[in-house]
Amino acid sequence: MTVREILKMGDPRLLRVAQPVRAFGTPELHALVADLFDTMYAANGAGLAAPQIGVDLQLVIYGFKQNARYPDAPQVPETVLINPLLNPLSEDIEEAFEGCLSVPGLRGSVPRWKRLHYEGVDQFGNAISRDVDDFHARVVQHEVDHLHGILYPMRITDFSRFGYTDVMFPDLEANDEP
Repeated sequence: MTVREILKMGDPRLLRVAQPVRAFGTPELHALVADLFDTMYAANGAGLAAPQIGVDLQLVIYGFKQNARYPDAPQVPETVLINPLLNPLSEDIEEAFEGCLSVPGLRGSVPRWKRLHYEGVDQFGNAISRDVDDFHARVVQHEVDHLHGILYPMRITDFSRFGYTDVMFPDLEANDEP
């Protein structure tokens, strides 16, 4: 469909709390999902939330078989997740580096739940319910944060582990920014 502009940190639209999706299976919703995937693929992302393209809805997409921005990450199934609810499955927290298409050129270490149960629906209104861990859990938490107006730098607890990708990870190629 269409590759959309990705809003960058500092744009006040990224700080809004997104509204629930109420109509499923519509041509408009299918077009939005297609645009999100096209935009994510064009930016070589692992996921994308509707607010990142200026759409104030509780809709995230994510997934990949292999991603140059996260070369060591395992596969994550391509998913459309609408009106999500997250619940940790343990109190275990794990710190790992994250990047964001709305925060280009930077990367930081972010604490996230290691194991997670999430549920919601897809674009057709079909229920989704999964227990996940590690990178999959991290991606879901990162994307769902966007629905609450939270960007990953807001979760960083140690700013000595936050900086420019090309300085912190000089071995990565410029187009492989994590």
